[in-house]
Amino acid sequence: MPVCVSTEVMRASDKWTIENLVPSRELMARAGKAIFDSCEWKAPVGIICGKGNNAGDGFVVAGLLADQGIDCEIVLLYEDSFSDDGRYFYDICARKGVRTVRTGDYGKYNTILDCIFGTGFKGEVREPARSAIEQINASSAYVVSADINSGLNGDTGLGDLYVISDLTVSIGTYKYGHFLGVAEKAMKARVNCDIGIKIIGETRELP
Repeated sequence: MPVCVSTEVMRASDKWTIENLVPSRELMARAGKAIFDSCEWKAPVGIICGKGNNAGDGFVVAGLLADQGIDCEIVLLYEDSFSDDGRYFYDICARKGVRTVRTGDYGKYNTILDCIFGTGFKGEVREPARSAIEQINASSAYVVSADINSGLNGDTGLGDLYVISDLTVSIGTYKYGHFLGVAEKAMKARVNCDIGIKIIGETRELP
């Protein structure tokens, strides 16, 4: 049975790890590399990015794809919504020539990476994320979700609209939302990647 934690425990564990073990930028680099290594990427790849560190993981992946000569572009749903670390990796992508668009052609992508929302998402999905999720689900692409499917609550696994993924790459430790609610419907497959986050708090095993 997989070990899971709440989103509150995950946030506290991230914070403790950054303050005591691994700088935040290195942790983001590890997360992106874990996602990159978890599947085969068929070009063209669309990396659908929201805000903050959720988008930052996608920028890391975009840079790694560029290094391998795999055609990709970043769909940036929100302007000027970078975390400090996210901006760092976005600037690297720009120097490598990775394209950024505001409105992606979802029908042309063979692989889509969902980096819109993270495990802390709650409530209703609003524009422009709503249209992006609808277009992801209507596409024929192989869909990878970073950490958790955008639109799902990380604790309950519930959501009114959410990405349906072929693969979900959990980072650090599974969260309850990977197994509760509509998780089985949303995720065709899932894998967890340990990137060196020390878990501080209660863990549970879910079937």
